[in-house]
Amino acid sequence: MIDSHCHLDHEPLLSDLPNVIKRSKDVGIKKLLTISTSLESFSRIKNIIDKDEMIYGTIGIHPHETNDEIINSDNIVKNFNENPKIIGIGETGLDFYYNNSDKDKQIKSFNEHIKASIETNAPLIIHSRSAEEETFNILNDYKDKDLKILMHCFTGSKKFAEKLLDLNAFFSASGIITFKNSLELQETFKFLPLEKILIETDSPFLAPVPNRGKKNEPSFIDYTAKKLAELKEITKSQLVEITTNNFNKLFS
Repeated sequence: MIDSHCHLDHEPLLSDLPNVIKRSKDVGIKKLLTISTSLESFSRIKNIIDKDEMIYGTIGIHPHETNDEIINSDNIVKNFNENPKIIGIGETGLDFYYNNSDKDKQIKSFNEHIKASIETNAPLIIHSRSAEEETFNILNDYKDKDLKILMHCFTGSKKFAEKLLDLNAFFSASGIITFKNSLELQETFKFLPLEKILIETDSPFLAPVPNRGKKNEPSFIDYTAKKLAELKEITKSQLVEITTNNFNKLFS
């Protein structure tokens, strides 16, 4: 298995990293992709990726951080190129749910990350919440650039997913698909092609059932894999093989 999106630089994972890594390996995880959310986060990630050969990282600014931090594409590219274990651009995107950050700054930051993704040919890890139309319109502006798109922790509508498939996007399922009230999302993942699906924890957030309410960690991805296999009517081992191949294809 591969956890395509976790935050190992967040507590309580950071202070317990050796045990987190061990438990990950114990359930069969082969790679962990720890995601940058700010420049401070990225500085921690640069140290974390040296802790074990299974850990890789990204460079990016989360939309919630764009009030205080804007990074231009040149700086993203520079940081990406300086370390071979930095393999993705993000987490970036748009989040208009709380209305507590400047939309124009989010959009500007998103475009800078997209430009860096194009220049490096690296996957773009996208966070989209309460911004489906805006997210799609921006991505669609670059439809001729062969973007490598990964919709992280996808919770969008089926209609949004259909439009993103036209842009050759991949979709990552988190522990949310195990929640009893996520029936619409489950139907969307039933619809999505197997060759376009990855799995993630987004740990330490969004722990799957039966650990909902606890601090999440990469080893809990096993529950998400089991649920997604059930939705896709295949075995867990088949699901793991497919999502692992999808990750390796996207991040080749």
